[in-house]
Amino acid sequence: MKRRVYIETTVVSYLTAHPSQQPIVAGHQEATKALWPKLLREFETLISALVFEEAGRGDSQMAQNRLEALSAFDMLDVDDEAQVLADRLISEKAVPEENPEDAVHIAVAAVNGVDVLLTWNFAHINNPFTRMMIRQIVENAGYECPEICSPDELLEADE
Repeated sequence: MKRRVYIETTVVSYLTAHPSQQPIVAGHQEATKALWPKLLREFETLISALVFEEAGRGDSQMAQNRLEALSAFDMLDVDDEAQVLADRLISEKAVPEENPEDAVHIAVAAVNGVDVLLTWNFAHINNPFTRMMIRQIVENAGYECPEICSPDELLEADE
């Protein structure tokens, strides 16, 4: 059985963005590009309706590139169960109320039993303090928390 991976919007954004001159961002882009073929063949890779919506924003050509890259993956709904968990992540201060979409990504992955949530969002999702709070709230709500990591972490773990 393939491991289930949820791709948050930052991942496809790094995949399709113009090459960056900033070394760290360029490294993130390269790691994402290296991992992408594995996401297509070695994992059950999932997105949500929110990822699709977010990827469709902005410059029309870049949005089209993002949406085309995501077209190979199955889409999960943002249902009432996920919204309740997202609201709890916000009310218990694991995710800032100014960034409700971040809570929705986490909640959709958790309620759908996803193994890994893949993100480049180090501000509100993938940092040590946030991950601890997220895990506790998700598990207290009766779900198994997906492992939250960046594409380079998953790439290294898979080698």
